[in-house]
Amino acid sequence: MVEEFGKPATNGRTVTRVDLAESVYRCVGLSRKESAALVQMVLNELAEALTEGDAVKLSSFGSFVVRSKSERVGRNPKTGIEVPITQRRVLVFKPSSVLKARVNGQVAPNED
Repeated sequence: MVEEFGKPATNGRTVTRVDLAESVYRCVGLSRKESAALVQMVLNELAEALTEGDAVKLSSFGSFVVRSKSERVGRNPKTGIEVPITQRRVLVFKPSSVLKARVNGQVAPNED
């Protein structure tokens, strides 16, 4: 579970929406219900922006970008038969240099 902002979970499990709400509850002082609603509102805003094709940039964390992929011909690796792959939009996450440094246990640039 996320104990406090800036301190990652260390038990190797997935951080869930409930964990985020609990962290907001502990650190910000909102009620549990208000904390859950706040987390849900933030996630809804992110999803709405991405659905509309906007990029979402979170300082010191990273960027979420929707990219369009054109139609192309793929190949079934097992049979070798060519299969058309329809055009689609994909979500891409690009971590910031600050996040990359933290993940690698280094001091992040501009984060002293």
